[in-house]
Amino acid sequence: MSNIFRSGCPIASTLDIVGDKWSLLIIRDMLLQGKKTFKDFSISPEKIAPGILSSRLKWLEANELLTKQKLPNNQKENIYLLTEKGIALAPMITEIILWSDKNLRGQNSEMFSIAEAGFDQDKSKVTKGIQYNYRQIIEETLS
Repeated sequence: MSNIFRSGCPIASTLDIVGDKWSLLIIRDMLLQGKKTFKDFSISPEKIAPGILSSRLKWLEANELLTKQKLPNNQKENIYLLTEKGIALAPMITEIILWSDKNLRGQNSEMFSIAEAGFDQDKSKVTKGIQYNYRQIIEETLS
């Protein structure tokens, strides 16, 4: 892959990969909701357009955050699974959720309760739990 980075800054480099409007939402859906198929992603409440979804999935695959493959028992449907590189974004997702709850809840009355989702616990335990659960999803999917 050619150089896609604007600068040597670690923050800018990360944003060059996942800083668009949709990529972290796709990763969120995979990590927190176990979504795996194009159809799964397309029914998210944010209503991503099919063309953009297809483009983002290809981008995340090209940057080795996810893989596209077929299920062993269904060779027709593509499934998307996070790589370890993608799973390693779980702490960032956790931090964004916590920051949003603390700083944006007053502006967004529809924001879900982080306590109901288990995010009010120790954040390192929450993150490790998210990663463990996602790895279980991969194992169950591929077996």
